[in-house]
Amino acid sequence: MSKPQQRSAIIVGAGAGGIATAARLAKAGLAVTVLEKNSFTGGRCSLIHHEGWRFDQGPSLLLLPKLFAETFHDLGTTLEAEGVELLRCPTNYSVWFSDGERFELSTDLARMKAQIERWEGKDGFRRYLAWLREAHSHYELSVRDVLHKNFTSLRDVLSPTFVVTGLRIHPLHSIWSRACKYFWTERLRRVFTFATMYMGMSPFDAPATYSLLQYTELAEGIWYPRGGFHAVLEALVRLGERLGVQYRLSTPVKQVVTLADGKTVRGVQLESGEVLEADVVVINADLVYAYSNLFPQEQQPDLARYGRSLRAKAGSCSSISFYWSVRRKVPELQTHNIFLADEYRESFDAIFDRQDLPREPSFYVNVPSRIDPSAAPEGCDAVIALVPTGHLRDSRGFGPGTTTVKDDGVPRELDWPALVDRARRAVLETVAVRTGCGDLSESIVHEGVNAPHAWEAKFNLDKGSILGLSHSFLNVLSFRPRTRARGLRGAYFVGASTHPGTGVPIVLAGSRLTADQVLDDLGLPVPWRSVPSAILDQGVPQDLSTSKLDRLTPPRRGAVVAFLLLIVVWFALYVRYWRPVV
Repeated sequence: MSKPQQRSAIIVGAGAGGIATAARLAKAGLAVTVLEKNSFTGGRCSLIHHEGWRFDQGPSLLLLPKLFAETFHDLGTTLEAEGVELLRCPTNYSVWFSDGERFELSTDLARMKAQIERWEGKDGFRRYLAWLREAHSHYELSVRDVLHKNFTSLRDVLSPTFVVTGLRIHPLHSIWSRACKYFWTERLRRVFTFATMYMGMSPFDAPATYSLLQYTELAEGIWYPRGGFHAVLEALVRLGERLGVQYRLSTPVKQVVTLADGKTVRGVQLESGEVLEADVVVINADLVYAYSNLFPQEQQPDLARYGRSLRAKAGSCSSISFYWSVRRKVPELQTHNIFLADEYRESFDAIFDRQDLPREPSFYVNVPSRIDPSAAPEGCDAVIALVPTGHLRDSRGFGPGTTTVKDDGVPRELDWPALVDRARRAVLETVAVRTGCGDLSESIVHEGVNAPHAWEAKFNLDKGSILGLSHSFLNVLSFRPRTRARGLRGAYFVGASTHPGTGVPIVLAGSRLTADQVLDDLGLPVPWRSVPSAILDQGVPQDLSTSKLDRLTPPRRGAVVAFLLLIVVWFALYVRYWRPVV
């Protein structure tokens, strides 16, 4: 009896989603090839090196650790077994204000209590706990009903069970509006809303659901992989290679090729002209870029129209990111630092309404060498400054140095080299004044920069949007571009701009959904379905029935009813016999 032919898959792009999906499909028995245009894996999660200094090009903190654990768990291993050491940051962030005040976000409840009560009084801490409870609900419901479910049609959103969930995660409220309910000072409203920068959104627009991000920081902590964030993806690459995944770097893809019907994937054509065939093609390149550049639009005019409609959708912000090799220590800076603009709302409006660099930007400064000394030579620091800015208005039709925005309805060009210089001055001056660390510019021996045009060119990010499509209400769930490609059988997506969304842990959860869908469509078993989910089961007590001390015994309903009846009887007797006579 002949052996059935092995199914094959091509993954276009070696970002977080592509690497994880490749390992999953290989574990399910497919022959998998990953094609990457750059000479390195990890995409935006890659590293930059300079003479002993090391920088994370993109993400620099690890959140939602259970989602990382789940990926390795599904593949039959653990982070620890694959040599990944996670370092817990003792302080989540130092938030620096222009008036000289600083707020330190921490998992330490006592420290949080003292700081919150300083600004909002005794009742402020009670309100903080109420906010934390709501954010916990957003977290648990989102993990269960969003991150582990593929929304393949509008019916999934309209189902009665999900409508109930939807009401509880406040998707129609903004993070800012919910924060105003619990925090009564402008200072703490800012402290508990700036995290929307993770999604490239304004806190005045981002759905309140995403308070789950700051919840996970406060409940589970912020972590840093020793050796840089890429260490996690490097481990997944090694794991995939053990399962048979082949990686071809410096291999750009020209287009997806189809069978004669124009509607079924046959494989891909490389820029070199070589054609590689496969049963399945999973796109980990930027989704908006892919629909406009990688799909056969001549055969399917609908794809061209859809590509244009995607480019018209709201995108996340871009960034001007500096990578500074500093020849001294800067002890005034923690691992993670946030510097908030005085004109808080205006700083976001400039980015998201006018696609510009704010006059006074809020920004993030990361010092990886504070938590991991291997990031810099002895006696030195590696410093990364990320300044959010508007994305490019049009990725086509303008030169490398300018783009066009509308200021009060009047078109004008942005001079990006000048904006990069302005952002650099703003960061250096603000850090020096607020922290008292002195002029860093005198100690910088080398500088690397990624601005919107660099993000676009290096990673094919449409308009330089570093986090893909926006997460506004009409850009999530069933409204977000789906994991199964439109109009092409055998083509799928994984990454920031498809469901469930952006951010490395969210993309890793998405790789599970995409791999499930691919295997279901091929009629193949899904290996990890028979294994309990690491994230859903973690924290559920074991069966300790051998010890009565550890047995879970919720209060009995009968006892509660009896207690209430006792109260009623006591009150009746009090009224009848003991109430003072007036």
